[in-house]
Amino acid sequence: MKKIKIGQIGIGHNHGESKMKAARKFPELFEVIGYAEENRRWIEKRGDRKGYEGLPRLSVKEVIDGADAVLVESDVWDLTKYAKMCVDAGKHIHMDKPASGTLEEYKALLDTAKEKNLVVQLGYMYRYNPAVLECFERIKKGELGEIHSIHAEMSTLHPTDTRKWLTNFRGGGMYIFGSHLVDLIVYLLGEPKKISSFVSRTRLDGVDLEDNNLAVLEFDKALARVFVSSVEVNGFGRRQFMVGGSLGTANICPLERPITMTWSDLEIADKTYEDRKVTLPFEDHTAGGRYDEMMQDFHAYILGEKQNPFTYEHDFLVQKVLDEIVGGVGFNGKNID
Repeated sequence: MKKIKIGQIGIGHNHGESKMKAARKFPELFEVIGYAEENRRWIEKRGDRKGYEGLPRLSVKEVIDGADAVLVESDVWDLTKYAKMCVDAGKHIHMDKPASGTLEEYKALLDTAKEKNLVVQLGYMYRYNPAVLECFERIKKGELGEIHSIHAEMSTLHPTDTRKWLTNFRGGGMYIFGSHLVDLIVYLLGEPKKISSFVSRTRLDGVDLEDNNLAVLEFDKALARVFVSSVEVNGFGRRQFMVGGSLGTANICPLERPITMTWSDLEIADKTYEDRKVTLPFEDHTAGGRYDEMMQDFHAYILGEKQNPFTYEHDFLVQKVLDEIVGGVGFNGKNID
């Protein structure tokens, strides 16, 4: 099995160390050459973490020149910049999410990657959630019938420091966390005909943040609702992805820890005014390593052993919809440090 030389640019993304750990878990797949970080603050804060133990710190150029593939894990606002540098040099990329910069800059990145037949894998973690995959499979088989409703929530009671960090982004938590849900909705339903956004600022703890947000996406025969709050007590326990169709309803709530999915179809739900459903069991895929399968797929995509089901066009559309939800380019640039 061919080893892929891989390096990492940036350690500022909150998922960065976990991606490096996942890559290092498979020495038969990846030869890790090192990592680059240009921000002294992140070097001091995260450079000694276990995921980077024993690895050389290189320059960005050294990572790009020495690797076949690059994990782009910088601060969110620099993701597209570094990713474009990699694809310009002919390197495959795993790029964390959501994309940064203007839509034109992001499209240039994806167009270049497509022209050069380079893998672009986005770090949307729910693409690997086993209940989400089960839901997708049932939809593919026609078991839900025609989809007419999606209800998605990704809320949390964030600590004050996290909420201050979220002021960096237009739309606050909707941009960072709602992007996961937009990814799934666009995958199932494509481009919405109309998008309506509703934002609220609770100003909890004196943080001036769009922290209580709702978006409604309208399709020909379906509505999708995305709700993201940073001030919801036990919001994590109510993270949800529900898909309702003419023949059945799949409801995942919570999305993880523990994953809980219920299923109803016309036979199970034979009483209109009673709660009729079955619960489907799933193991917690995050315990052993949330990104293991993602990194294994990255290797397989590069070697052509598997095809990424999330196309360049899909990834661009996710960002287009997300930008429209938050009302423009996602980065505010107000509170970097």
